[in-house]
Amino acid sequence: MTELVHTTHDRGITTLTLDSPGNRNALSAALVGGLADALTRCAADGDVRAVVLTHTGNTFCAGADLRDPPHPEGLVDLLRQIIGLSKPVVARVTGHVRAGGLGLLGACDIAAASTAATFAFTEVRIGVAPAVISLPLLPRSDPRALARYYLTGERFDSAEAVRAGLLTAAGDDVDEVLAPVLDGLRRASPQGLAETKGLLTATVLETFDRDAAGLTALSARLFSSPQAREGMTAFLERRDPAWVM
Repeated sequence: MTELVHTTHDRGITTLTLDSPGNRNALSAALVGGLADALTRCAADGDVRAVVLTHTGNTFCAGADLRDPPHPEGLVDLLRQIIGLSKPVVARVTGHVRAGGLGLLGACDIAAASTAATFAFTEVRIGVAPAVISLPLLPRSDPRALARYYLTGERFDSAEAVRAGLLTAAGDDVDEVLAPVLDGLRRASPQGLAETKGLLTATVLETFDRDAAGLTALSARLFSSPQAREGMTAFLERRDPAWVM
């Protein structure tokens, strides 16, 4: 089986690279499982000070793989694993992010993107809702911005993503943006990082404890609905769904 997540390590920073070009790094069951396994190894490795999550190709993550979707509980577990990891997780984005991919960004502690990146919550356009990914996003992002982009599916740029709280920073060269961040993480003590991350994520984890079961059930119900079947079929056939006016 092709390896979908590549791992490299440099001076305390482990980089996990999503590499599933056939589906634009969409969240397939296989990709979710591979990323979860890589994060488990990072958690157990004392040489890992922090994790960078990045991608090959022009898309960070296209959202759920409609041909091989992960079970909603699997996606919940992955997002919680990122948030609960005792080491900071930094997203490095140079391409497009759609739907469930924004959930990955929301779970990361720090997220940076290049000005070439674009973003969109496209769930409403295929008859579903950004249910599970709301677990990390609602506590961390601007509610007015989420209301607009959740409800319309509009595409927006990296500057707007920063304003909305979906990104920490953006710039023409994402590696230049991240250089002082990674330097700071390398200078921090493992204990200091773990305890400080715990302070920052406590409210988000409370949201998981309270809402994960209900949002998982909502996601499963919507994806099995007639409107979702029409929306996903229309997407795969590159046509408008029946409800477009």
